[in-house]
Amino acid sequence: MGMQKKFGQNFLINRGARERLVDALGAPAGSRTWEVGPGLGAMTSILLDRGIGVTAFEIDRGFSVALRELFAGAGGFRLIEGDALKTWRAELPSLPPYFFGNLPYNIAATLLATFVEEGAIFDRAVVTVQKEVAKRMAAKAGDEDYSSFSVLCASAYRTSVLMTLKPGSFYPPPNVDSAAVVMERAVGIPPQPRLFRPLVRALFSSRRKTVRHNLDAFAASLLPAPAGYAASGVSLAAFTARKARVVDESFALARVDPGLRAEVLDLEAFYRLASSLEEALASGREPGPKETP
Repeated sequence: MGMQKKFGQNFLINRGARERLVDALGAPAGSRTWEVGPGLGAMTSILLDRGIGVTAFEIDRGFSVALRELFAGAGGFRLIEGDALKTWRAELPSLPPYFFGNLPYNIAATLLATFVEEGAIFDRAVVTVQKEVAKRMAAKAGDEDYSSFSVLCASAYRTSVLMTLKPGSFYPPPNVDSAAVVMERAVGIPPQPRLFRPLVRALFSSRRKTVRHNLDAFAASLLPAPAGYAASGVSLAAFTARKARVVDESFALARVDPGLRAEVLDLEAFYRLASSLEEALASGREPGPKETP
């Protein structure tokens, strides 16, 4: 059966690593997990043998046929055929506590980010991804690999790298190292402010710029456009002044130094800044294009 390069398929052939990954998942017998990228079912078999039910997502038609034949008598096995990025939402009402997978490289970061953004949060997940992606997932404020993806992961999980996997652990061997990542649901994190995710993306949009510079541009996008101000008789100067007040008030309320860069702000700082920005936008509203007195 041929491998489909377009699907980013690399089988984990290191038996010891497979066992260690399932051990790290910590799912008890009788529980259930999602698995993305089961391939020919090597790790699926280990999960099922331990009494863990598996809902597997597989895009490759040939592998899907093989999986159905292999696990035809396994009562705990379900197969969802198609692109996991498109099919997982239909399964959201029955979201299990666990997630597992040797994730295809070409969708790993997008899939994990989409899960977090759309509320598919697992109690515990163990995934294999490119090492560079793993470093971004587990990075902390001030680390070289810290990014908006790091902050997104931290908003839902406590993430750590379990082990590095060399190319020889896979078939065909990829061109880069991989890593196994453990993601444990974070506790005690408050609900996300409405502007949290767009704010994080905006502040990382120009990494070498200060958060003041990037927030200034982001705040401008949230206010009525200058053209709208002009149409309502409110001057461009008034727009600029209000934007400056919103930005200044946001930093003051959040107790964040505007001269810093996003790469040194931790999750709590992003939460405070998003909440403060919402408060600053709501206070002292001036007439915009549809609000002329």
